[in-house]
Amino acid sequence: MFEALAHEFMQNALLAGILAGIVCGMIGSLVVVNRQVFLAGGIAHSAYGGIGLAFFFGLPVMPCAMGFTLFASAIMAGVTLKNPQRSDTIIGVLWAAGMALGIILLDITPGYNVDLMSYLFGSILTVPRSEIWIMVGLVIAIIIAITLFYREFLILAFDPEFARTQGVHVGLMHFVQLAMVALSVVMIIQVVGLILVIALLTIPPYIAGRTSRSLFSMMIQASLWGIVFCTAGMALSYTYNITTGAAIIAVATVTFFLVLAFDALKPKTRG
Repeated sequence: MFEALAHEFMQNALLAGILAGIVCGMIGSLVVVNRQVFLAGGIAHSAYGGIGLAFFFGLPVMPCAMGFTLFASAIMAGVTLKNPQRSDTIIGVLWAAGMALGIILLDITPGYNVDLMSYLFGSILTVPRSEIWIMVGLVIAIIIAITLFYREFLILAFDPEFARTQGVHVGLMHFVQLAMVALSVVMIIQVVGLILVIALLTIPPYIAGRTSRSLFSMMIQASLWGIVFCTAGMALSYTYNITTGAAIIAVATVTFFLVLAFDALKPKTRG
């Protein structure tokens, strides 16, 4: 593994994995504590429509996917605020519509020869240095947003009604949070792909949440777990010549079930 880091593409892959791990920890914690896993899944799968648009019109994939996913996240944010009772149905429709749009556009794109699997299961080894810089910018923007609005996110996560009484603009913060989810999803797709992105958003925060006493602590621990999963998965992929995105999720999943087994076998304290 260490000798492989002499190659630029492996250095880029490692940097992408570390950045994705940080984002997963921060944004994934918000997704988990707000119980928005299905909503994040809808945003993630709608991103495929942006990928299809990029290839159909010959545009850069990452910026186009970001724009389309931000648009989809804004619709979902509005739906969940205005009509929460029917939001699951509408999110499911947008989830499927985004995927269908992307597939149709790729089918009719002249000369289309892009490997579909690279977007479904990730292609971290092909991330160029230019996209690494975009990922760095996204991480910095997300850290700044969470730092500026940490109190608002914290109150909103645990009691939206109380947040309103404290002067928090619940609607605006909901849009901001889902916009960050959208940007993070596009970034993580580079690492583990569309199909596996939700696992990387939820497993690290779940493990971190067992021992965290605050949202901030949960974000830090989840980010560390995300980095561990990404680097360990890359090492496993390099050693056994298997798909990197799947290897990352395999490491995360095995750790998840080991944690569940440990919790089940741990003696219960009597109070």
